[in-house]
Amino acid sequence: MQLPKQYTDKMKTLLGDEFDAYIASFSEPRLYGMRANTLKISPKELETRLNASLTPVPWCKEGFYYDGTSFRPAKHPYYTAGLYYIQEPSAMSTGAMLPIEEGDRVLDMCAAPGGKSTQVAAKLNGTGIIVANDVSTGRCKALAKNIELAGIPNAVVTNEYPEKLADKLPLFFNKIIVDAPCSGEGMFRKDENAVKSWEEHKTTVCTELQRDILKQADRLLCPGGIIAYSTCTFAPEEDEGMIEEFLAATNNGYELIAVDKSTGFSDGRPEWANSKNEELKKCARLMPYKIKGEGHFLALLRKKSTPVKPMYSKETPIPEKELTCFREFVDNSLTNIDIIGKNDILIKHKTSLIKVPLGIELDRIRVVRSGLLLGELKKNRFEPSQALAMALKKQDAKNTLSLAPGSDMLIRYLRGESFEVDSPDGYTLVCADDFPIGWGKTINGRMKNKYLPGWMEQ
Repeated sequence: MQLPKQYTDKMKTLLGDEFDAYIASFSEPRLYGMRANTLKISPKELETRLNASLTPVPWCKEGFYYDGTSFRPAKHPYYTAGLYYIQEPSAMSTGAMLPIEEGDRVLDMCAAPGGKSTQVAAKLNGTGIIVANDVSTGRCKALAKNIELAGIPNAVVTNEYPEKLADKLPLFFNKIIVDAPCSGEGMFRKDENAVKSWEEHKTTVCTELQRDILKQADRLLCPGGIIAYSTCTFAPEEDEGMIEEFLAATNNGYELIAVDKSTGFSDGRPEWANSKNEELKKCARLMPYKIKGEGHFLALLRKKSTPVKPMYSKETPIPEKELTCFREFVDNSLTNIDIIGKNDILIKHKTSLIKVPLGIELDRIRVVRSGLLLGELKKNRFEPSQALAMALKKQDAKNTLSLAPGSDMLIRYLRGESFEVDSPDGYTLVCADDFPIGWGKTINGRMKNKYLPGWMEQ
Protein backbone atom coordinates (compact mmCIF):
# COMPACT_ATOMS: atom_id res chain seq x y z
CA MET A 1 0.00 0.00 0.00
CA GLN A 2 1.32 3.43 -0.98
CA LEU A 3 0.99 5.88 1.92
CA PRO A 4 1.22 9.65 1.38
CA LYS A 5 4.76 10.90 2.00
CA GLN A 6 3.51 13.74 4.21
CA TYR A 7 1.78 11.13 6.36
CA THR A 8 4.76 8.77 6.68
CA ASP A 9 7.03 11.69 7.51
CA LYS A 10 4.67 12.68 10.31
CA MET A 11 4.41 9.13 11.65
CA LYS A 12 8.20 8.72 11.63
CA THR A 13 8.45 11.75 13.87
CA LEU A 14 5.70 10.56 16.22
CA LEU A 15 6.62 6.88 16.45
CA GLY A 16 10.41 7.03 16.32
CA ASP A 17 11.78 3.53 16.87
CA GLU A 18 8.25 2.05 16.58
CA PHE A 19 7.74 3.30 13.03
CA ASP A 20 9.09 0.14 11.36
CA ALA A 21 6.76 -2.03 13.44
CA TYR A 22 3.84 0.16 12.39
CA ILE A 23 4.71 -0.14 8.69
CA ALA A 24 5.18 -3.90 9.08
CA SER A 25 1.61 -4.16 10.43
CA PHE A 26 0.31 -3.32 6.94
CA SER A 27 1.55 -6.74 5.82
CA GLU A 28 -0.59 -8.50 8.40
CA PRO A 29 -3.95 -10.00 7.31
CA ARG A 30 -7.01 -7.85 7.78
CA LEU A 31 -8.94 -8.58 10.97
CA TYR A 32 -12.70 -9.17 11.05
CA GLY A 33 -14.89 -8.78 14.12
CA MET A 34 -18.42 -9.45 15.33
CA ARG A 35 -20.11 -8.84 18.67
CA ALA A 36 -22.83 -10.96 20.27
CA ASN A 37 -26.06 -9.10 21.02
CA THR A 38 -26.67 -10.09 24.64
CA LEU A 39 -30.26 -8.87 24.46
CA LYS A 40 -30.85 -12.06 22.46
CA ILE A 41 -28.01 -14.52 23.05
CA SER A 42 -24.95 -15.06 25.21
CA PRO A 43 -21.48 -15.04 23.60
CA LYS A 44 -21.01 -18.68 24.61
CA GLU A 45 -24.27 -19.82 23.00
CA LEU A 46 -23.53 -17.85 19.85
CA GLU A 47 -20.12 -19.46 19.57
CA THR A 48 -21.69 -22.89 20.03
CA ARG A 49 -24.43 -22.35 17.46
CA LEU A 50 -22.30 -20.86 14.67
CA ASN A 51 -20.27 -23.24 12.56
CA ALA A 52 -17.34 -20.85 12.41
CA SER A 53 -13.93 -20.36 13.94
CA LEU A 54 -14.31 -17.59 16.52
CA THR A 55 -11.64 -16.12 18.79
CA PRO A 56 -12.49 -13.78 21.70
CA VAL A 57 -11.59 -10.09 21.49
CA PRO A 58 -9.57 -9.43 24.70
CA TRP A 59 -11.13 -6.05 25.58
CA CYS A 60 -14.75 -6.89 24.76
CA LYS A 61 -16.30 -9.94 26.44
CA GLU A 62 -19.04 -10.10 23.78
CA GLY A 63 -16.64 -9.70 20.85
CA PHE A 64 -15.07 -12.25 18.50
CA TYR A 65 -12.61 -12.31 15.65
CA TYR A 66 -13.73 -14.43 12.71
CA ASP A 67 -12.13 -15.68 9.52
CA GLY A 68 -13.41 -13.38 6.80
CA THR A 69 -12.24 -15.74 4.04
CA SER A 70 -14.38 -18.70 5.14
CA PHE A 71 -17.33 -17.18 7.00
CA ARG A 72 -19.80 -14.55 5.81
CA PRO A 73 -21.79 -13.54 8.92
CA ALA A 74 -24.00 -11.06 7.04
CA LYS A 75 -25.37 -13.96 4.95
CA HIS A 76 -26.38 -16.10 7.93
CA PRO A 77 -30.02 -16.08 9.15
CA TYR A 78 -28.75 -15.33 12.66
CA TYR A 79 -27.68 -11.93 11.37
CA THR A 80 -31.26 -11.41 10.17
CA ALA A 81 -32.38 -12.36 13.68
CA GLY A 82 -30.13 -9.67 15.20
CA LEU A 83 -27.98 -12.07 17.21
CA TYR A 84 -24.77 -10.20 16.47
CA TYR A 85 -23.35 -7.01 15.04
CA ILE A 86 -20.43 -6.97 12.60
CA GLN A 87 -17.89 -4.54 14.04
CA GLU A 88 -14.18 -3.85 13.74
CA PRO A 89 -12.54 -5.14 16.96
CA SER A 90 -10.88 -1.86 18.01
CA ALA A 91 -14.19 -0.02 17.55
CA MET A 92 -15.65 -2.25 20.29
CA SER A 93 -13.36 -0.61 22.86
CA THR A 94 -15.46 2.53 23.33
CA GLY A 95 -18.64 0.73 24.36
CA ALA A 96 -16.66 -1.85 26.32
CA MET A 97 -14.78 0.72 28.41
CA LEU A 98 -17.64 3.15 29.04
CA PRO A 99 -19.10 2.12 32.43
CA ILE A 100 -22.78 1.69 31.60
CA GLU A 101 -25.26 0.86 34.36
CA GLU A 102 -28.86 -0.20 33.98
CA GLY A 103 -31.12 2.83 34.03
CA ASP A 104 -28.55 5.18 32.47
CA ARG A 105 -29.60 7.89 30.05
CA VAL A 106 -27.14 7.53 27.16
CA LEU A 107 -26.57 9.65 24.06
CA ASP A 108 -24.54 8.45 21.08
CA MET A 109 -23.94 11.74 19.29
CA CYS A 110 -22.46 10.44 16.00
CA ALA A 111 -24.15 7.06 16.03
CA ALA A 112 -24.54 5.75 12.46
CA PRO A 113 -24.42 2.93 11.53
CA GLY A 114 -25.08 1.88 15.14
CA GLY A 115 -22.22 -0.28 16.42
CA LYS A 116 -21.69 1.60 19.66
CA SER A 117 -25.40 2.31 20.19
CA THR A 118 -26.34 -1.37 19.96
CA GLN A 119 -23.41 -2.27 22.24
CA VAL A 120 -24.53 0.20 24.90
CA ALA A 121 -28.19 -0.82 24.54
CA ALA A 122 -27.28 -4.42 25.34
CA LYS A 123 -25.64 -3.22 28.55
CA LEU A 124 -28.76 -1.23 29.47
CA ASN A 125 -30.77 -4.45 29.09
CA GLY A 126 -34.03 -2.69 28.28
CA THR A 127 -33.72 -0.09 31.04
CA GLY A 128 -33.04 3.63 30.84
CA ILE A 129 -32.73 5.15 27.38
CA ILE A 130 -30.32 5.23 24.46
CA VAL A 131 -30.65 8.17 22.07
CA ALA A 132 -28.79 7.40 18.84
CA ASN A 133 -28.22 10.56 16.81
CA ASP A 134 -26.65 11.31 13.46
CA VAL A 135 -26.68 14.46 11.35
CA SER A 136 -26.87 12.47 8.10
CA THR A 137 -30.42 11.64 7.03
CA GLY A 138 -29.23 8.83 4.78
CA ARG A 139 -27.07 7.23 7.46
CA CYS A 140 -29.95 7.44 9.95
CA LYS A 141 -31.88 4.92 7.85
CA ALA A 142 -29.19 2.28 8.37
CA LEU A 143 -28.94 3.30 12.03
CA ALA A 144 -32.66 2.81 12.61
CA LYS A 145 -32.62 -0.58 10.90
CA ASN A 146 -29.72 -1.79 13.03
CA ILE A 147 -31.51 -0.61 16.18
CA GLU A 148 -34.58 -2.60 15.16
CA LEU A 149 -32.58 -5.69 14.13
CA ALA A 150 -31.02 -5.72 17.59
CA GLY A 151 -34.48 -5.74 19.20
CA ILE A 152 -33.80 -2.65 21.32
CA PRO A 153 -37.00 -1.53 23.10
CA ASN A 154 -35.68 1.67 24.71
CA ALA A 155 -34.03 3.50 21.81
CA VAL A 156 -34.78 6.84 20.18
CA VAL A 157 -33.14 7.65 16.83
CA THR A 158 -32.72 11.33 16.03
CA ASN A 159 -31.43 13.20 12.97
CA GLU A 160 -30.35 16.45 14.53
CA TYR A 161 -27.44 18.85 14.94
CA PRO A 162 -25.76 18.58 18.37
CA GLU A 163 -26.54 22.22 19.19
CA LYS A 164 -30.27 21.61 18.69
CA LEU A 165 -30.15 18.58 20.98
CA ALA A 166 -28.35 20.62 23.62
CA ASP A 167 -30.97 23.37 23.38
CA LYS A 168 -33.77 20.85 23.96
CA LEU A 169 -32.15 18.39 26.40
CA PRO A 170 -29.66 20.28 28.58
CA LEU A 171 -28.08 18.20 31.35
CA PHE A 172 -30.32 15.25 30.42
CA PHE A 173 -27.76 12.49 29.84
CA ASN A 174 -25.38 10.87 32.29
CA LYS A 175 -23.35 9.00 29.64
CA ILE A 176 -22.42 10.37 26.21
CA ILE A 177 -20.47 8.76 23.38
CA VAL A 178 -18.63 11.08 21.03
CA ASP A 179 -17.24 8.84 18.30
CA ALA A 180 -15.97 11.89 16.53
CA PRO A 181 -15.64 12.44 12.79
CA CYS A 182 -11.89 12.23 12.21
CA SER A 183 -9.14 12.00 9.60
CA GLY A 184 -9.32 8.19 9.74
CA GLU A 185 -5.60 7.44 9.85
CA GLY A 186 -6.21 4.37 12.01
CA MET A 187 -8.26 2.81 9.21
CA PHE A 188 -5.56 2.99 6.51
CA ARG A 189 -4.70 -0.70 6.84
CA LYS A 190 -8.34 -1.74 6.59
CA ASP A 191 -9.61 0.71 3.97
CA GLU A 192 -7.57 1.96 1.02
CA ASN A 193 -10.24 4.59 0.37
CA ALA A 194 -9.30 6.19 3.69
CA VAL A 195 -5.75 6.55 2.36
CA LYS A 196 -6.93 8.04 -0.90
CA SER A 197 -9.09 10.62 0.85
CA TRP A 198 -6.38 11.68 3.34
CA GLU A 199 -5.09 15.21 3.06
CA GLU A 200 -2.93 17.22 5.41
CA HIS A 201 -5.63 19.82 5.97
CA LYS A 202 -8.27 17.19 6.85
CA THR A 203 -7.18 17.27 10.48
CA THR A 204 -7.93 21.00 10.62
CA VAL A 205 -11.44 20.40 9.30
CA CYS A 206 -12.02 17.55 11.77
CA THR A 207 -10.77 19.46 14.82
CA GLU A 208 -13.30 22.19 14.11
CA LEU A 209 -16.09 19.61 14.11
CA GLN A 210 -14.75 17.82 17.19
CA ARG A 211 -14.44 21.07 19.12
CA ASP A 212 -18.08 21.97 18.50
CA ILE A 213 -19.39 18.47 19.21
CA LEU A 214 -17.58 18.35 22.56
CA LYS A 215 -18.91 21.81 23.42
CA GLN A 216 -22.46 20.57 22.90
CA ALA A 217 -21.74 17.31 24.74
CA ASP A 218 -20.79 19.40 27.78
CA ARG A 219 -24.16 21.15 27.60
CA LEU A 220 -26.00 17.82 27.31
CA LEU A 221 -24.17 15.99 30.11
CA CYS A 222 -25.39 16.21 33.67
CA PRO A 223 -22.90 16.74 36.52
CA GLY A 224 -21.24 13.47 37.50
CA GLY A 225 -21.75 12.08 34.00
CA ILE A 226 -19.13 10.61 31.68
CA ILE A 227 -18.15 11.36 28.08
CA ALA A 228 -16.44 8.62 26.07
CA TYR A 229 -14.51 10.40 23.31
CA SER A 230 -13.03 8.24 20.57
CA THR A 231 -11.47 8.56 17.13
CA CYS A 232 -9.92 6.19 14.62
CA THR A 233 -6.95 8.44 13.90
CA PHE A 234 -3.40 8.87 15.16
CA ALA A 235 -3.40 12.66 14.70
CA PRO A 236 -2.55 14.14 18.14
CA GLU A 237 -4.46 17.34 17.34
CA GLU A 238 -7.63 15.24 17.21
CA ASP A 239 -6.74 13.08 20.19
CA GLU A 240 -4.67 14.21 23.20
CA GLY A 241 -4.59 17.78 21.88
CA MET A 242 -8.39 17.89 21.57
CA ILE A 243 -8.83 16.51 25.09
CA GLU A 244 -6.41 19.03 26.56
CA GLU A 245 -8.18 21.85 24.73
CA PHE A 246 -11.57 20.63 26.01
CA LEU A 247 -10.33 20.49 29.61
CA ALA A 248 -9.09 24.06 29.31
CA ALA A 249 -12.29 25.27 27.62
CA THR A 250 -14.39 23.86 30.49
CA ASN A 251 -12.08 25.38 33.15
CA ASN A 252 -11.02 21.91 34.23
CA GLY A 253 -14.61 21.01 34.98
CA TYR A 254 -13.77 17.44 33.97
CA GLU A 255 -11.38 14.79 35.19
CA LEU A 256 -9.88 12.00 33.10
CA ILE A 257 -10.69 8.42 34.07
CA ALA A 258 -7.84 5.99 33.41
CA VAL A 259 -8.73 3.54 30.64
CA ASP A 260 -7.91 -0.09 31.46
CA LYS A 261 -4.67 -0.99 29.63
CA SER A 262 -4.46 -4.62 30.74
CA THR A 263 -5.39 -5.95 27.27
CA GLY A 264 -2.52 -4.28 25.45
CA PHE A 265 -3.69 -0.71 25.01
CA SER A 266 -1.00 1.97 25.16
CA ASP A 267 -0.97 5.11 27.27
CA GLY A 268 -1.99 8.42 25.77
CA ARG A 269 0.95 10.38 24.41
CA PRO A 270 0.89 13.96 25.76
CA GLU A 271 4.27 14.66 24.15
CA TRP A 272 2.74 14.08 20.71
CA ALA A 273 0.53 17.09 21.38
CA ASN A 274 3.45 19.09 22.82
CA SER A 275 1.78 18.86 26.23
CA LYS A 276 3.27 18.41 29.67
CA ASN A 277 -0.05 17.25 31.15
CA GLU A 278 0.75 13.75 32.42
CA GLU A 279 -2.97 13.17 33.05
CA LEU A 280 -3.34 12.62 29.30
CA LYS A 281 -1.60 9.28 29.75
CA LYS A 282 -4.92 8.07 31.21
CA CYS A 283 -6.25 8.11 27.65
CA ALA A 284 -5.69 5.00 25.55
CA ARG A 285 -4.19 4.39 22.14
CA LEU A 286 -4.83 1.15 20.29
CA MET A 287 -1.79 0.65 18.08
CA PRO A 288 -2.19 -1.95 15.30
CA TYR A 289 1.31 -3.33 15.83
CA LYS A 290 0.61 -3.95 19.54
CA ILE A 291 -2.97 -5.28 19.51
CA LYS A 292 -5.13 -7.22 17.07
CA GLY A 293 -7.15 -4.33 15.72
CA GLU A 294 -6.95 -1.06 13.84
CA GLY A 295 -5.75 2.28 15.17
CA HIS A 296 -7.99 3.89 17.76
CA PHE A 297 -7.97 6.54 20.49
CA LEU A 298 -10.18 6.65 23.60
CA ALA A 299 -10.62 9.08 26.48
CA LEU A 300 -13.08 8.91 29.37
CA LEU A 301 -14.02 12.26 30.90
CA ARG A 302 -16.08 12.62 34.10
CA LYS A 303 -17.91 15.89 34.71
CA LYS A 304 -17.20 17.11 38.22
CA SER A 305 -19.78 17.90 40.93
CA THR A 306 -22.82 16.04 42.23
CA PRO A 307 -25.00 14.07 39.78
CA VAL A 308 -28.49 15.38 39.11
CA LYS A 309 -31.67 13.79 37.84
CA PRO A 310 -33.32 15.42 34.80
CA MET A 311 -36.97 16.35 34.62
CA TYR A 312 -38.98 14.10 32.33
CA SER A 313 -41.91 15.22 30.25
CA LYS A 314 -45.28 13.63 30.83
CA GLU A 315 -47.12 12.35 27.79
CA THR A 316 -50.87 12.63 27.58
CA PRO A 317 -52.29 9.11 28.04
CA ILE A 318 -54.03 7.54 25.05
CA PRO A 319 -57.72 6.93 25.81
CA GLU A 320 -58.09 3.26 26.66
CA LYS A 321 -60.89 2.84 24.12
CA GLU A 322 -58.36 3.56 21.35
CA LEU A 323 -56.20 0.70 22.61
CA THR A 324 -58.90 -1.99 22.52
CA CYS A 325 -57.54 -3.71 19.40
CA PHE A 326 -54.01 -3.56 20.74
CA ARG A 327 -55.04 -5.09 24.07
CA GLU A 328 -56.87 -7.86 22.18
CA PHE A 329 -53.71 -8.58 20.18
CA VAL A 330 -51.66 -8.81 23.36
CA ASP A 331 -54.18 -11.14 25.01
CA ASN A 332 -54.59 -13.35 21.93
CA SER A 333 -51.04 -13.49 20.62
CA LEU A 334 -48.58 -12.99 23.48
CA THR A 335 -47.86 -15.15 26.49
CA ASN A 336 -46.06 -12.40 28.38
CA ILE A 337 -48.30 -9.35 28.47
CA ASP A 338 -45.72 -7.54 30.61
CA ILE A 339 -43.41 -7.43 27.58
CA ILE A 340 -45.31 -4.25 26.70
CA GLY A 341 -46.26 -3.10 30.14
CA LYS A 342 -49.61 -1.40 30.71
CA ASN A 343 -47.85 1.36 32.64
CA ASP A 344 -45.41 2.19 29.85
CA ILE A 345 -45.74 5.49 28.04
CA LEU A 346 -47.67 4.82 24.85
CA ILE A 347 -48.10 7.50 22.23
CA LYS A 348 -50.06 7.54 19.02
CA HIS A 349 -48.68 9.17 15.89
CA LYS A 350 -51.30 9.05 13.15
CA THR A 351 -52.03 5.28 13.17
CA SER A 352 -48.73 4.21 14.74
CA LEU A 353 -48.61 3.01 18.35
CA ILE A 354 -45.24 3.65 19.93
CA LYS A 355 -43.74 2.89 23.33
CA VAL A 356 -41.56 5.85 24.31
CA PRO A 357 -38.81 5.28 26.89
CA LEU A 358 -38.88 7.49 29.96
CA GLY A 359 -41.15 10.10 28.40
CA ILE A 360 -38.22 12.02 26.90
CA GLU A 361 -39.25 15.38 25.44
CA LEU A 362 -38.90 15.12 21.65
CA ASP A 363 -40.90 18.15 20.60
CA ARG A 364 -39.21 20.14 17.79
CA ILE A 365 -36.46 17.53 17.36
CA ARG A 366 -36.11 15.63 14.07
CA VAL A 367 -36.99 12.09 15.12
CA VAL A 368 -36.51 8.99 12.98
CA ARG A 369 -37.62 6.49 15.64
CA SER A 370 -39.26 7.78 18.83
CA GLY A 371 -39.16 4.48 20.69
CA LEU A 372 -40.39 0.96 20.02
CA LEU A 373 -42.94 0.92 17.21
CA LEU A 374 -45.49 -1.62 18.44
CA GLY A 375 -47.60 -1.59 15.30
CA GLU A 376 -50.47 0.11 13.49
CA LEU A 377 -53.91 0.84 14.89
CA LYS A 378 -56.18 0.12 11.95
CA LYS A 379 -59.97 0.19 11.93
CA ASN A 380 -61.09 -2.64 14.23
CA ARG A 381 -57.70 -4.32 14.18
CA PHE A 382 -54.06 -4.00 15.27
CA GLU A 383 -51.14 -4.96 13.02
CA PRO A 384 -47.92 -5.70 14.94
CA SER A 385 -44.67 -4.26 13.60
CA GLN A 386 -41.40 -5.82 12.50
CA ALA A 387 -39.72 -3.90 15.33
CA LEU A 388 -41.98 -5.59 17.89
CA ALA A 389 -41.18 -9.03 16.49
CA MET A 390 -37.45 -8.32 16.83
CA ALA A 391 -37.88 -7.12 20.42
CA LEU A 392 -39.67 -10.32 21.50
CA LYS A 393 -38.32 -13.70 22.51
CA LYS A 394 -39.82 -16.89 21.12
CA GLN A 395 -41.47 -17.73 24.43
CA ASP A 396 -43.28 -14.38 24.46
CA ALA A 397 -45.62 -15.44 21.62
CA LYS A 398 -48.41 -18.02 21.72
CA ASN A 399 -48.03 -19.14 18.10
CA THR A 400 -44.52 -19.64 16.74
CA LEU A 401 -42.95 -21.22 13.67
CA SER A 402 -39.30 -22.25 13.90
CA LEU A 403 -37.44 -22.58 10.60
CA ALA A 404 -33.98 -24.07 10.27
CA PRO A 405 -31.19 -21.88 8.85
CA GLY A 406 -30.68 -22.82 5.22
CA SER A 407 -34.10 -24.43 4.90
CA ASP A 408 -36.17 -23.77 1.80
CA MET A 409 -39.06 -22.45 3.87
CA LEU A 410 -36.87 -19.89 5.67
CA ILE A 411 -35.47 -18.70 2.35
CA ARG A 412 -38.98 -18.34 1.00
CA TYR A 413 -40.10 -16.44 4.10
CA LEU A 414 -37.23 -13.94 3.82
CA ARG A 415 -38.23 -13.38 0.19
CA GLY A 416 -41.75 -12.45 1.27
CA GLU A 417 -43.53 -15.59 0.08
CA SER A 418 -46.57 -17.12 1.76
CA PHE A 419 -47.02 -20.85 2.32
CA GLU A 420 -49.06 -23.61 3.93
CA VAL A 421 -48.45 -24.21 7.65
CA ASP A 422 -49.79 -26.35 10.43
CA SER A 423 -50.50 -23.47 12.81
CA PRO A 424 -53.54 -22.03 14.56
CA ASP A 425 -55.22 -19.01 13.03
CA GLY A 426 -53.82 -15.64 14.08
CA TYR A 427 -50.44 -14.00 14.24
CA THR A 428 -47.44 -16.32 14.22
CA LEU A 429 -43.97 -15.28 15.35
CA VAL A 430 -41.61 -16.71 12.74
CA CYS A 431 -38.17 -17.71 14.03
CA ALA A 432 -34.81 -18.78 12.68
CA ASP A 433 -34.32 -21.72 15.03
CA ASP A 434 -35.39 -20.14 18.33
CA PHE A 435 -34.89 -16.49 17.39
CA PRO A 436 -37.67 -14.21 16.04
CA ILE A 437 -37.27 -12.71 12.57
CA GLY A 438 -40.80 -11.46 11.80
CA TRP A 439 -44.55 -12.08 11.70
CA GLY A 440 -46.88 -14.20 9.67
CA LYS A 441 -50.67 -14.30 9.87
CA THR A 442 -52.25 -17.70 9.54
CA ILE A 443 -55.76 -18.16 8.16
CA ASN A 444 -57.12 -21.66 7.46
CA GLY A 445 -53.68 -23.27 7.33
CA ARG A 446 -52.05 -20.69 5.07
CA MET A 447 -49.64 -18.14 6.49
CA LYS A 448 -49.62 -14.70 4.92
CA ASN A 449 -46.11 -13.28 5.02
CA LYS A 450 -45.78 -10.14 7.17
CA TYR A 451 -42.02 -9.75 6.91
CA LEU A 452 -41.09 -6.11 6.44
CA PRO A 453 -40.93 -5.49 2.66
CA GLY A 454 -37.84 -3.30 2.90
CA TRP A 455 -35.91 -6.12 4.57
CA MET A 456 -36.83 -8.83 2.08
CA GLU A 457 -34.03 -10.65 0.28
CA GLN A 458 -34.05 -10.58 -3.48
